[in-house]
Order: sequence, then C-alpha cells, then structure tokens
Amino acid sequence: MSFEAAVHAKAIQLDHLVLDMCAAAGSGHPTSALSLGQITVVLMYHSMRWSPDHPRYPTSDRLVLSEGHAVPIIYAACADLGVMIGKDPALGGTLRPMTREDAMSLRRLESPIDGHPNPMEGFPFFDAATGSLGQGLSVAAGLGIAARSDGLDRRIYCIIGDGESREGQIWEALDLIVDRKLNNVLPIFNCNQYGQSDRVSGQQSAETIAAKLEAFGLQPAVIDGHDPKAIRSAFEKFAKLGPADAPMAVVAKTVKGWGTPSLQGGGWHGKPATGERLQAAHEELDAARLSLTTSLASDDQLKIYPPAEQVPAREEPKDAPSFAGAMRQFDMQSTFQTGKFATRRAYGLALRVLGHANDEVFALDADVKNSTFAEWFANDKALASRFVECRIAEQNMFSVAAGLSAAGKVPFCSTFAKFATRGYDQIEMAINSGANLKIVGSHAGITLAADGPSQMALPDVAWFRAFASMRDHRGNPGCYVLQPADAFAAYALTLAMAEYTGACYMRTLRTDVEFLYDDRTLFNLGKFEVLNRGKDLLIVAAGYMVHECNKALELLDKAGVDATLVDLYSIPFDTDSLLDLANANGGNILTVEDNYGGGIGSAVADACAEAGDSFTIQQLFVRRIPKSALTEDDILRSCGLHHADVAKAALRMVGVEV
Repeated sequence: MSFEAAVHAKAIQLDHLVLDMCAAAGSGHPTSALSLGQITVVLMYHSMRWSPDHPRYPTSDRLVLSEGHAVPIIYAACADLGVMIGKDPALGGTLRPMTREDAMSLRRLESPIDGHPNPMEGFPFFDAATGSLGQGLSVAAGLGIAARSDGLDRRIYCIIGDGESREGQIWEALDLIVDRKLNNVLPIFNCNQYGQSDRVSGQQSAETIAAKLEAFGLQPAVIDGHDPKAIRSAFEKFAKLGPADAPMAVVAKTVKGWGTPSLQGGGWHGKPATGERLQAAHEELDAARLSLTTSLASDDQLKIYPPAEQVPAREEPKDAPSFAGAMRQFDMQSTFQTGKFATRRAYGLALRVLGHANDEVFALDADVKNSTFAEWFANDKALASRFVECRIAEQNMFSVAAGLSAAGKVPFCSTFAKFATRGYDQIEMAINSGANLKIVGSHAGITLAADGPSQMALPDVAWFRAFASMRDHRGNPGCYVLQPADAFAAYALTLAMAEYTGACYMRTLRTDVEFLYDDRTLFNLGKFEVLNRGKDLLIVAAGYMVHECNKALELLDKAGVDATLVDLYSIPFDTDSLLDLANANGGNILTVEDNYGGGIGSAVADACAEAGDSFTIQQLFVRRIPKSALTEDDILRSCGLHHADVAKAALRMVGVEV
C-alpha cells in the first residue's frame, strides 16, 4: 500500500471520530478539524520525532495548535495512538493512555479533553493553552529559542488558521523568527478559505499570505494540504534546513469540511452534524475512502520516529548575593552610599545576578531595556545569549515567554507598566497554560509625571489583582502583584519571583527613592511590612506612596494622631495579620495608591467584608484622568494624593478638624 493511501485512510479514520466526538459534545468545530486531517497524520504519524508514551519528553519535536478550535483532529489522533494523558504527576496526577472513550468525552466538565488545547487540564501533548487566536506562533518561537539555547535540534511545528493570520501578533512573531533566524520553527498556514462568519478576506488568501511571508524573509512552500506527498515533501525540506538557511513556512490550501461535501461552505463553523446529517457525513467520508484508498489499507507506511534520548543537564541555581553585596560586586558602592536608588534599577541589578545564578533565567524586553534596566542583563557577555529583544511587540513578548516557560525556562518580561496592558489576553492565556511568567512593568503610576497619562500605568493593579483573587492549577494565587517601595524590596522580590513557580507582576518606579529597608528585612510573596506602629489609624500603601505616607506621618504626629503604616508590597497578602493591625488601630483603615481603583483599597475592603468585623475604610486613589506635570509633587497634588492630602484624610477619619 502506498504512503498516500495510508495517509488518506488514517485521516478518514480520524475524521470519522472527529464527527462523532463533536456530535456527542453538541459543540465543537469539526469542519476546521477535517481540513487538517492529512496534515495531522503526516505530522504525528511520520514527520515529528516524538513518543506517544512520553508526550513531554524534553527532546521531542513539538506541535503548537494556534488554531485551537481545530483540536478535535489532534484528540482523534491521540486517541488512536494511545497518547498519555492526565495531570502532572508532580502535582499529584497520574498519566494513562488516551482512548476513544476519552475522545467521546470532549468538553465534559470531568474530562481532560477540553474544548480547546489546555495542557494543565490533563493534556500534556500541548505546551500552551490556545484558542484565543493569534498567539500560538509566538509560543512556538519561544520553544524554538529555548531549543537553540539548550543545543537541541528539536523542531517546532505551528498550525495557524488563514482567518487567524489577520491577527497582528502573527506577524510580530514572524518578525522575531526572521530576526533570530529560527529555522527550527515551521509556521503552517491552514488556508481553508473560511473564518467563523464568512469567507476570509482576499488579504488572507493562500497566494497573498505566501507573498507576505516571502516579503518578511521566509521561504514559503505553497502546497495542496490534502496531498500526502506534497505535505511530506514540505516537511522534509524543513527538516533539512541548514544553519544558514532562511526560516521556512508552509501555506496549505485545504477544504473546510474536507471529505464531507454536505458540511462544506459557510454556516458550519462551530456546528457539529447530528442525526441524518451526521450519518450523511459519515457516508461521504466512506465514499472518499473508496476513491482514495483500498479495502486493504493499513498503517504499514506510517512510522513514528522517537526523539533523541539525551536530555540536557540542568544545573541547580546558585545562591544570589544580598542587595548590598550585588552593588559591591558590580562596582556601584558610591551609588549605594547615596541612600537612594530607583526600584527599576534594583530590578535590573537583580536580573543580572539571577542570570549568573540560574542558567534557566531568560530576560525579554520590548525596546525599553535602557529604561527598565534589563540592559544590564543584555550587555553582560556571559548572559547576552539569554536576552531576547522583542522590540515594540509586547503581545508577542508575553507569548514567547510562555513558550520559554514550557521549555523549562524562567522568563522575565520587562516593559513600561503602561504597555503591559497591551498584553492582557496573552498574559491570561499564559496563566491558563500554567506558565512560570514574570512580568516587570517600570515607570508605574502617576509619579511618572512629565510624560502624562499615555505613559502611566493606572488600571494595571486592578487587572492583575483579579488574578490574585483566584487559584491556579497548582492551587496558588493566579498571579502575585508586587509593588516594592525601595531598592532593597525590589531586589529581594525579584529574587523571590524567580524562586516561585507561577505568574508574578511587579511594578517599578522611574524616580530614585530613598532606602527604607536593609538586607536584614525579609520580603516574601504574600506578606507585608510594618514601617510604623500606632494606635489610632492604619494607613496601607505600596510603591511610591509608602514614601508619601511616611511624610504624612510627620504631619499626623504633630496633630497628636498616632498612625500605623503598612507597606503592602504584595497582593494577595496575609489578611488575618493585616486585620489584626486594623483592630489594634480602632478599626480605621486608610488605603493610598497611585493608580485607578480596584487595587489595594479594594483588596483590603474585600478582606474586611469577608472578616465580618466592624471597620471604617477610606480609599485614596487616582479618580480622574491625570495629565502631565513637571514634578511628582505637582501631579500628586493635582490628584489629591500628596502627603498633605493623605494627612487631611487621616485626620478626618479620626475626627480631628482640618
């Protein structure tokens, strides 16, 4: 039996299961899946080097399904091959071979066979959750960068829909792939001509996509996506690329609903066939089998090649020096002696230290490394190979980091905190994927002053705090939100982020701020620091506002008010300990933050409400769109957050006339 007949026979076998599993679920995207039948078979049964018994083996080739809604065809193949599924044994799960019965449990609550790719729910064949379109190629690029760093020749395949290719992030990823000459990554564009509601634009035709790819610097191979020979030939060409060859891409012309004419054309996206239509579709597939294969069709021509057995050794991280020790190590003692240092600089210093202590730490930046101070990592010759300049493409950066994380790396992404908001969807998908993602946003809050609101991060705390309110697949907070008030805290929290497995977001400041702490202070995720103990009022702040509140304490002291000041550098935090402090201060709580609402104040208010005790809480935060100002004092006064405003609010709370 020929290779072509074997591929068609297997694709049609899988297509039958796709129809049945989507019908059983009452939802899904069978026609998109059917457009990928032959490509899936050639990949998973021939071209990829991998093992169904060990789908996450470190040297295996990888498949990223950016077109996540087409996942039933991958599930069908995995059921046929008995690919191991189940939650991570390291998290208490167990693995077992996938069966047809598993496939038929598609989308059920208790099933690991999720509606879209989701490795953390028990499908380790995938590296990242996909389905929010446009992100998979960036993940693939991250996997490709990690493979290069580890000296592995693993190949990364990424399937992208033609309609999906309208997403700008696809082209951000292609820019990076060409920039870094990642010819170990193969984008495969599935050009079946239909999106969800209509035909795709002519701008997403196979011919136009190929022309764009060529203009970007890739070698496009335009093929019939249902021709086994053409598919195999394209994949073999990719496998033979040499170090000097330009990256390649495949543009596959396919038919949405291939093999089932009654399900083709518009109107069938996300709609499974049932009843008589399902029976008719099965009969059409049987007819296609008769015309393309023989009754003697077998799997003899299909063989899965195992991955290389050598696994790269990973060294244990070394101990990092203290902040003062790091300043000495890198000849910054005179700066240290000034007693002031920007938290963004402390982050840059910690990142460089981490790079030397842990070979798995990678630094990514979006063309602002000289402002975030990730440049101290990038300019260190011993670390430069682990720095990824993503340029002005923040969404791509976060998804690349998700790919690096899937390969066992610890990626730190830095940009202006304002621009982190561009990647909200990508960050959420990375969290869904279980990514060990570290995000550092510099120039946070209104104290940026002169640059104005287009550069100020203002809703970021509230958004990231939403993830702090839920639990991830490991049972930990979905994301820690960290706001260090001085350089000692920023340095220590950066090291703490690296030790923690999970997502973290840290805000840093542009301006130099005075030291509040020293190396004896311990900073842990989920904790806070008490800077002053009083009995009349609890003031809770973070970041720059801790300094402003410190100044307010002097005014309160002159008025005879004894206040407690807490540096709430972490959300979530130890709520019981914080509320004990509040009770010791008459139940009066004033929260102060230099961003829009929904952040620290809301987190403290939620803790009070849940405790059920009697508290009086007032929140000071930015209540209008700010504008540029020449000094921090000017902008704080205009937003009612100057230390004099804090003192007035505190005095009113305890009944002192102002």
